Amino acid sequence: MLSVLSNRTWRHLFAAQVIALVGTGLATVALGLLAWRIAGENAGAVLGTALAIKMVAYVGLSPVAAALAARVPRRAWLGGLDLIRAAVALALPFVTEVWQVYALIFLLQAASAGFTPAFQATIPDILPDEADYTRALSLSRLAYDLESLVSPMLAAALLTLVSFPALFGGTVIGFLASAALVTTVRLPAPQAPAAGGAWARTTAGIRRYLATPRLRGLLALNLAVAAAGAMVIVNTVVVVKAGFGLGEPQVALSLAAFGAGSMAAAFMLPRLLERIPDRPAMLAGAVLLVLALLAGPMASALPALMALWLVTGFGYALVQTPTGRLLRRSAPAEERPTLFAAQFALSHACWLIAYPLAGRAGAAIGLPATFLVMAALAALGTLLAWRLWPASEETALPHVHADLPPDHPHLREHATPHRHAAIRDALHPDWPPEEARHAA
Repeated sequence: MLSVLSNRTWRHLFAAQVIALVGTGLATVALGLLAWRIAGENAGAVLGTALAIKMVAYVGLSPVAAALAARVPRRAWLGGLDLIRAAVALALPFVTEVWQVYALIFLLQAASAGFTPAFQATIPDILPDEADYTRALSLSRLAYDLESLVSPMLAAALLTLVSFPALFGGTVIGFLASAALVTTVRLPAPQAPAAGGAWARTTAGIRRYLATPRLRGLLALNLAVAAAGAMVIVNTVVVVKAGFGLGEPQVALSLAAFGAGSMAAAFMLPRLLERIPDRPAMLAGAVLLVLALLAGPMASALPALMALWLVTGFGYALVQTPTGRLLRRSAPAEERPTLFAAQFALSHACWLIAYPLAGRAGAAIGLPATFLVMAALAALGTLLAWRLWPASEETALPHVHADLPPDHPHLREHATPHRHAAIRDALHPDWPPEEARHAA
């Protein structure tokens, strides 16, 4: 897996991702303490609203940002957004009113809504080999999991030496370091944006996403992931403290078990995906999520909950990690950034459904019933994915393009006749294409 780090450009981008993630983790801890300083016992309501603002920014702004990013050099775009995030983090320690928190969180997440999809869409351009790209996706998954473990521990250590506003300083340093690393490498220029007006360019990614069966299946899998993930994130503290009568260290241990399961899957996936296609691997992960949620009411002690979250984390990463591979093969390079932005927006829309459902159901009907509600939501997503993403979509059909000139970029990339998995674009408006019937 580590062999992909021999690529200097990816090595710098991966380091930028890791450093920025640690900085973001420190900000998460500091933001909770800031909310307590401003709102006292109402801190939970403040944080809940801030989380909703984050999701709204992600869902609403990422397609717009993707349309703009296609017209700006990638280094300038990514570096500039990192500088904006650093400036917002620098301002956060000085706020004194709740509305100021909300305004700055919106600015921070608006910048992230532009940064993250553009960053993700850059990786397949610098790692065109699918095996290398899969290793990079697994490393990215590991980075997210390690951040969830390392950042709280680092924050706890720093808080023994400094007060919590200093944690935002770590966030500023993280974003500045990320900007510096991004600007030290050459990044492929974004391809020419799609023709059409601003609205057409803004919605192009979502329209392509919803027109592609494998991505409609991915959207359903996003719902299953959000159902399980929201149960872990929202209700772990309630299960451990209210259900088991334990303390904060046990909450951390439970969340660490989820991260450990996710890391185990990330280590396994590069080799696993060399043997089996993405579809059965991702569907198997979704089934694991459903089974884990169904078993939730039987977790009556901490070891059982940790085992449950370990399985949940494994299934979570099994679904999440190959996502980039699906997006990569579903669009040509010039349309890929808008597709990543569509995934970013639509997946967070699923979280926007799952977060409040997990929290409100837990308070209204109790945790055992909430496990079953979230299991039903995850099962719905899994069944929809199975129906919407037929296995035949992944069959590489031989076909020709008799209407294209020999020097067309598609024919320069692929021999004639050639084969590839289903893709919906101007060259392949239907699948199987008419030419496939003659070339088969």
